[in-house]
Amino acid sequence: MVSTTGSKTRNPYLELLRPEIADMDFALPASSALLASYLATSALPPLIPFIIAVIGGYAAITSSYVYNDCCDVDIDKINLPDRPLASETLSRKNGLTYSLILFFVAAVAAFYLNPESLFILVIAVATISIYSMFAKRMTFLSFIPVGIAYGLVPVGIWLAFDPAGILRGNDGVILPLPAIFFFIMMCVADWGFTLSGVCRDVEGDRAKGAPTFPVTFGVPLTSKFILACWVIGILASMAIGITAELGPVFFTGAILSGIWMLSKALDFVKNPLPERGGRLFLQGSRYRGVMFGSLILDVILSIGVSSYAGILW
Repeated sequence: MVSTTGSKTRNPYLELLRPEIADMDFALPASSALLASYLATSALPPLIPFIIAVIGGYAAITSSYVYNDCCDVDIDKINLPDRPLASETLSRKNGLTYSLILFFVAAVAAFYLNPESLFILVIAVATISIYSMFAKRMTFLSFIPVGIAYGLVPVGIWLAFDPAGILRGNDGVILPLPAIFFFIMMCVADWGFTLSGVCRDVEGDRAKGAPTFPVTFGVPLTSKFILACWVIGILASMAIGITAELGPVFFTGAILSGIWMLSKALDFVKNPLPERGGRLFLQGSRYRGVMFGSLILDVILSIGVSSYAGILW
């Protein structure tokens, strides 16, 4: 997880939320909620719980962004000196308070929807905190907890609409295959997503002694690993569609955006420059926004067709 550029708002609190990748951050909980409800009930989720889930998921994701900025102030002073905390537009104390407020919003939403979701949220926050507080400055494997934490986001949302049953009566299935592939897709693709931004930040990380993957092995080797992560992540997205029996809208969007994403990752392999990694980071957000959007549209259309067929019969 890295800070981003291109977020030039007049409000530093909004800038801390990474608005330039907000499409991905809203579409992830929305698509998870819709797919879970569709597979569990063959219907759209109730509107109020759906809105709460999307807001809670977004708050959970952005809370980690803000906390990461609080931990990386010294590095961001080199890599991204215009960021709100690095530029001292906001104090680190303001940032920590803001991160805690966002986490509280996410926790209240998760508890309201299903305590199982709150349990997953706590695990995800603890995992990402390990990265921000310790792992980034200790090991080149620091990207691993980032992917795990983001992989848990759709799991927590899923349990809000299709409970595992540990607390509300077990139906014999803790997580169905689409939810498991959702976790795998988010986890592995996020390794590629995160490392792209880390490649951009390689000089600042090196200067501050953070032994990240690009610092340890170089950007060229990292670019190849990133390509492998995106290949696995895109294949996992296909597995979501197959196991959930999604329709042509999803597969069209997922395949076309996946091909586009792989072409960008391959271009990074051919041109392994730090600034190219930064562009790939933002392109990864665009890919996931389109792929999640295709899933959302496919589910809505499938439910609409089913409802219309039910009326006719």
